Amino acid sequence: MSGRQIVCFDLNLFVGFMMSKEASNMVQRTSDLHWIRPPRQARTHESLERLLDVAESMLHDKDFDDIHVSEIARRAETSVAGFYRRFQDKDSLLHALHERRCEEAFATADDALCQERWSGASIAEILFAVFPFLVEILHSNEGLDRAIYQRAITNEPMRERSMKINRHVINGLSDLIFERQDEVNHPDPNTAVPFAVIQTMALVVQIYTAGIRDIFPTPMSDDKVAHELATSCLAYLGTSNPYAPCEGDRP
Repeated sequence: MSGRQIVCFDLNLFVGFMMSKEASNMVQRTSDLHWIRPPRQARTHESLERLLDVAESMLHDKDFDDIHVSEIARRAETSVAGFYRRFQDKDSLLHALHERRCEEAFATADDALCQERWSGASIAEILFAVFPFLVEILHSNEGLDRAIYQRAITNEPMRERSMKINRHVINGLSDLIFERQDEVNHPDPNTAVPFAVIQTMALVVQIYTAGIRDIFPTPMSDDKVAHELATSCLAYLGTSNPYAPCEGDRP
């Protein structure tokens, strides 16, 4: 084997190693995306957390208006009087659930959208990982998010909390895209990047909290919804080849 062949062979090995390493890193950082529940303040008592956990669990099966205080208290192994020592009424419970949800959402967004996690990743790689995670979060808590969404329309404190976390997520994802602005071919990236993210966030909220998914002409799996959201965003931004196939989709 000649010296040139050895060099080429070694170079191919190196390139192959680096590609496999990068692929491994991508799998690691996407599979590591998870919802974060930070430790609560010391003043928060176990009985309060139990009431919140029970109410959140019940919202998987019932609308908030159909949940009764007596049932929450029974499942939380406390009394109705014990519930009212914690909360003035059921709406106060929803506010507490929303506060906890936002606290967890801030921690989750900081972890999922940190620049270091996505070092070396393209916009497409980021969106095709982050959007399925976002869909998973919303789908797994549709009942709670729907109750919050409905109350926030007329409740200013709840609306403001929702706006704060929405701004935080939109800014975090926009910053990741701006770091890769050379991939964006839209003539006005300063407008296009936040608009694309806001457009996607608004649509996914409508799909999973406002019930717009029920009017889809063709049923779509969560994977398909996330894939089409990412594809739409990439196409609007003008990235190269945004139309990646959605593997393993089952409506």
